[in-house]
This record gives sequence, structure tokens and C-alpha cells, in this order.
Amino acid sequence: MLEQVTVVVPTIGRPSLDVLLDALAAAPGPRPAELVLVDDRPVGEPLRPERPGLPPVRVVRTGGGGPARARNLGWRTARTGWIAFLDDDVVTDPDWYERLAADLAALPADVAGSQGRVRVPLPADRRPTDWERGTAGLATSSWITADLAYRRAALAAVGGFDERFPRAFREDSDLALRVMDTGSRLVRGERWITHPVRPADRWVSVRVQAGNADDVLMRRLHGPGWRDRADAALGRRPQHTAVTGVRS
Repeated sequence: MLEQVTVVVPTIGRPSLDVLLDALAAAPGPRPAELVLVDDRPVGEPLRPERPGLPPVRVVRTGGGGPARARNLGWRTARTGWIAFLDDDVVTDPDWYERLAADLAALPADVAGSQGRVRVPLPADRRPTDWERGTAGLATSSWITADLAYRRAALAAVGGFDERFPRAFREDSDLALRVMDTGSRLVRGERWITHPVRPADRWVSVRVQAGNADDVLMRRLHGPGWRDRADAALGRRPQHTAVTGVRS
């Protein structure tokens, strides 16, 4: 099954990318056809992802442009029937390859995508901060591309991610709604990733508020009921934007 899968990871070269690559290299099980790293930095030294145990790796560059453009370049570069998107700040479980293969095997033709499951570790010795609680909301979020595999044909049918969404916020919800509008379904698989809470800086609240513009665009594109259809409650804005806000 995994010979029909390309893993696409958009990145801005954060140290967390090395943690993800180490996990993918060390995991047992079959390997996907290819790992495509999409370097979304305007400038920078070339990425050096090589390590034993990884599937064949290809690095492509956008020159900057945001996660929607990066993911589009990644899946359009691939030639397999399935595209498995991972964010560069997650850590896959040791059995991720095996469970991905099981999640995708024999899915009915009307299923266009399979979402992985997310755990967010929180401190055990104190109350979590608002930032930490917000990030923990990823564990119950729907159709987020932290770990989401799509049929390539489904992506092509809707034109991929809408690059009018400049941040890592709502671009995945928008894609999911457009895919489901074609009559396809999205399902949850049984594979797991861990999403650590990254340190927050003083500007995090500003980045969170920037997501308001994306919500306005969602309403314009999908109507006033888009939140219910995308399972995107108001309270998810801080947690979803928190995940990758530093990319904007």
C-alpha cells in the first residue's frame, strides 16, 4: 500500500524538522514511495535531510509563500495515488508507517481522505497555560493537515489548497469543505502523532488575531454555516492558529 503514498512535509527549517525526520528514519515497517520536503523559506542554506532509514527524499523550494502554496507544490510534485501531509513540528509514533498503510488499505472509493490522531503532552506538575490548553485542542480538531492523507485525485479535482489563505489557519478546513462538496467523505484513521507545545513569544496574541481575516474569507466562500460543517468552534481559533502561527 505504501508504495502508492508520498509523504509531503512543508517546512521553514525549524529544529523540530530534525526530530520528525529522526522518528521517520527509526520507525520499522514498509516505507512510502517518497518523502517530499517543501522548503518554504525565501532564503537559507539547503536542507540536509539525509539519514539512513528514510524513504527516498526530494527537496523542493517555493521561495516563500506560506503553507498552502508549499503543500500544493508538494502534492503536485508527487505521482502517487495518495498524499500524506505531515507538519514539520510533529513526531510520528514508531508504528506510523504500518498504521498509515492499514488506514488507507481498501478504503471505499468515496473516501477522499484519512486523518491521523493527535496527542498534545501537557505539564503534569502545574496547570497548563492558555497557550498550552489552546494547542491541546488539536487533539479534537477535524481535518487538520498536521497528519492528513488525501487521494491525489481528490486534491486535483478541487485544485488543491486555496493560496488566498496565507497562514497555517483555515486553509485545511477550506480544502476539506471543498472536497466534501464533491460528495466525498473524510474519515479518521488509527495512526498517531505527537504535537509538542512550542514556546510562545510576546507576539503570539497578534498572530492569533490575524486569523480573523481567514474566518472572514471562510464565511465568504462557504456561507454563514461553515463552522458547523468544518467542526470549527469559535474556541478553536487560538489553538489552531497557535500551532503554526510563526509561519505567517
